[in-house]
Amino acid sequence: MELHQLEYLTAVVDHGTFTAAAAALHVSQSGVSAQIRKLEHELGEELLDRTGLRVTPTHAGVAVLPHARAALAAVAAVREAIGEVTGLLRGRVTVGMVTACAIPALFEGLQRFRAAHPDVEMRLTESGSDDLLAGVRDGRFDVVLTGLAGPPPADVQAVTVVDDELVLVRADAGPVPGPCGLADIAAGPLVTLVPGSGVRTAFENACAAAGLRPVVGLEAGSPEAVLALVRRGLGIGVVARSMVGEGTGLAVSEFDGVAVRSQLVLLRRSAASPAARALLDALTAAFTGTDTEGAETQQAGAP
Repeated sequence: MELHQLEYLTAVVDHGTFTAAAAALHVSQSGVSAQIRKLEHELGEELLDRTGLRVTPTHAGVAVLPHARAALAAVAAVREAIGEVTGLLRGRVTVGMVTACAIPALFEGLQRFRAAHPDVEMRLTESGSDDLLAGVRDGRFDVVLTGLAGPPPADVQAVTVVDDELVLVRADAGPVPGPCGLADIAAGPLVTLVPGSGVRTAFENACAAAGLRPVVGLEAGSPEAVLALVRRGLGIGVVARSMVGEGTGLAVSEFDGVAVRSQLVLLRRSAASPAARALLDALTAAFTGTDTEGAETQQAGAP
């Protein structure tokens, strides 16, 4: 059994296909397939189900994956320990960002980190809030920017970087409307961001708490697209207040009787690598415009 076989196995599971895994690893697809076959032959069990459109782990694969990730993490930790001694970070960090994220501070933080640590390989993946939280806990991601409902789990560190009020926007064709309750607008048609985005998750959680199922008629991958659809009278928009700038030609109103907020947090596991800790510091500094002490850092169990 060789380490690169374990790396190939986890990459195929994470990316869903041999082709995507090979592209991410910068190796040939046939090489990935052959090495995993060798691993399966050595273990005497098939680890991957190749019958569907997406490759998934078998029962044996599910049992092997945590150990494969732990082995790879241990090797990375050895390399990083040497880096701490020499003062030069190496290795790899995998970053996850919430769907439809277009926040300049995130990209500025990644740029800062790359400039400070050019020998660290960096990967960036977009996904939904639930998958990002699960991924940072199971080791697929080192640091994620995601929406978080409630306190963070005990095994992650959370730094709150965005706490914004959700508002309603309409085409400006008359008096500015007053506040509206969730029940007044849940029947739609609503225009908002795609599922998995921080705004969409916060809005749906608020509706679920009120026993409502909102009718979203149109969804888009960027705040600009949502506002453009609303401007053309295609529905009532649900966005974060900071997304609505001056001169948009839209009427903005608040929710009545309930505070609906979209909160974005940076998450990393408490037992993180030196590179992951340095990345979190760089991202926190970019979001706050200060050093990391300027942000609100919350461990589970803290107020």
